[in-house]
Amino acid sequence: MEVVAGTARLAVPPGSAAVVLKNLYVSCDPYMRNRMTKHEEPSYVPDFVPGEVLVNFGVSKVVASGHPDFKVGDLVWGSTGWEEYTLIPNPESLFKINHPELPLSYYTGVLGMPGITAWAGFFDVGKPKKGEYVFVSAASGAVGQLVGQLAKLTGCYVVGSAGSDEKVDLLKTKFGFDDAFNYKKEQDLNAALKRFFPEGIDIYFENVGGPTLDAVLLNMRNRGRIPACGMISQYNLDQPEGAHNLFQIVAKRLRMEGFLSFDYFGQYRKFEEEMAGYLKDGKISYVEDVVEGLEKAPAALIRLFTGHNVGKQLVAIAQE
Repeated sequence: MEVVAGTARLAVPPGSAAVVLKNLYVSCDPYMRNRMTKHEEPSYVPDFVPGEVLVNFGVSKVVASGHPDFKVGDLVWGSTGWEEYTLIPNPESLFKINHPELPLSYYTGVLGMPGITAWAGFFDVGKPKKGEYVFVSAASGAVGQLVGQLAKLTGCYVVGSAGSDEKVDLLKTKFGFDDAFNYKKEQDLNAALKRFFPEGIDIYFENVGGPTLDAVLLNMRNRGRIPACGMISQYNLDQPEGAHNLFQIVAKRLRMEGFLSFDYFGQYRKFEEEMAGYLKDGKISYVEDVVEGLEKAPAALIRLFTGHNVGKQLVAIAQE
């Protein structure tokens, strides 16, 4: 990745329905790494084109508009460029921000794509019931911290794994997980899961893949569910690791189902109201890791893959 300077034209082409955005915050998300790999078989999102501006979700202010639904000054979130100003030819994909009284940065996280990911993955794919046992990997990340809190609000028993003692402490003190462990300190993940889930696991919210998934499969209860949200341990490997315990899916009648946040964007308004309510009532807390300055965005993205981020990683470009 490199940072380059250019000229931005702060006007929409005459007669077009485009908008120009001033970007305030951009989000760093693990799936961006997949877009940096050349796929022979097309992936669920197009590969990035070398030499072009990186694209991801961000929070922006409309500074020029040819679209009847967007006026100058509107605050929006949606897909934008990793740059100070972005021309959006089809602004129908943007969401207007309905709760500007909450921190605007929340629309890169708890009120944005990671939020609806947690909400849809846990409730629609996981189908939780009160009293069930829930395990969340990458539990202090943008999505995991929300899944754990939604599980607690549902009346489940929740344990999370994370990669540092600081994050484990956060899970137990700030996010209300029943328990948590540092997976880097566990020699045997299967034994660790048996310690935390002597009765087994009903729902595993899958964020990491690899050896964690393999150990979880041995500890799932009959008819357990595994919402597959991501597999960050695999994204930088030349050769993905295989899973050895897949027969457990048959033996225990498990359901492992992948999902994409985009599939649920039609339900965004319902989600936004529900989550804004939880935030205002103090029922959900959210931790962000904010890096200041667009030139630091490449380093901020890489923090996700070294585990240096604590909470939702984002970049602040400009003040509202």
